[in-house]
Amino acid sequence: MQDVEFGHVECADCPIRHRAVCSRCETDELVLLEEIKYYRTFEAGQTIAWTGDKLDFVATVVSGIATLSQTLEDGRTQMVGLLLPSDFMGRPGREMATYDVTATTEVVMCCFRRRPFEELMRTTPHIAQRLLEMTLDELDAAREWMLLLGRKTAREKIASLLAIIARRDASLKLSKAGGSLEFDLPLTREAMADYLGLTLETVSRQVSALKREGVIELAGKRHISVPDFDRLMLETGDDCDGGMPF
Repeated sequence: MQDVEFGHVECADCPIRHRAVCSRCETDELVLLEEIKYYRTFEAGQTIAWTGDKLDFVATVVSGIATLSQTLEDGRTQMVGLLLPSDFMGRPGREMATYDVTATTEVVMCCFRRRPFEELMRTTPHIAQRLLEMTLDELDAAREWMLLLGRKTAREKIASLLAIIARRDASLKLSKAGGSLEFDLPLTREAMADYLGLTLETVSRQVSALKREGVIELAGKRHISVPDFDRLMLETGDDCDGGMPF
């Protein structure tokens, strides 16, 4: 883990500002956040937090992706969530980490010292309001994943994960998730298999099938083009008008 300057980025110029916990803040409120923030970078594969760790900070993911997982007493591990750019890590009012958090790619986090952040929440309604919205979005996402892991076929699982990542990428770029989309897949196929409860062979077979049928196009191992987002959504098994959280 390293503290980094991240180019001395001001809050107002942050690339994820429109989605982050500070998105509703006024100029004077951003000044207060500037006083308690710092950046950290984590290498791919590095543990950001272990379950039960005491955390003296909360943080927003600026770039990269991390996994949330829980380990049972017999050593079995289940990935239970992803942290994508603009997602918030930590819970004000709770000192201990409730999941293992691991960087899948290099991750840059905008961190806030926990106690000053909690105080700022009490005096800055815009922060508390946005954090509530993000928490409710996270609850919706958790419900979607219960459906995905419990009821969907392997093909629907792969399509759903691609759709979620595509929508988040479009949101960060301030573009609409529709029509043709391109994005870089932040997970290896091994990580996708672990997250979705599939074998590596199944993931590779289903990705190849989606490519062969023209639902997606691949450039290298990670760059994905979606010629028709609505067609990808049909493959998820979800109601196209119901959408999915991103």
